[in-house]
Amino acid sequence: MKIQGPNHLNLNPYQKPYQQQAKMGKGKTSEDKVEISSEAKKMLETNPIADERKKKVEKLTEQVQSGEYNIDPETTAKKMIEFFRK
Repeated sequence: MKIQGPNHLNLNPYQKPYQQQAKMGKGKTSEDKVEISSEAKKMLETNPIADERKKKVEKLTEQVQSGEYNIDPETTAKKMIEFFRK
């Protein structure tokens, strides 16, 4: 006597949606497309906040790499307490 698993009768409920998608989607290819407007591109190029942030990050990176960046543990703890009390 041969005993077959639960997939023999297509009883797997997780496989059924994939089989339906495969039947419906034959011959169709879907692809996502994103277009960024020229206004958005200009905003990215001329964003003064991004320039300031970039300079700040570069400065902090240099300080960390040279070992000059010091953190005050009390100030950090106070800020964390303020943040979590909100």
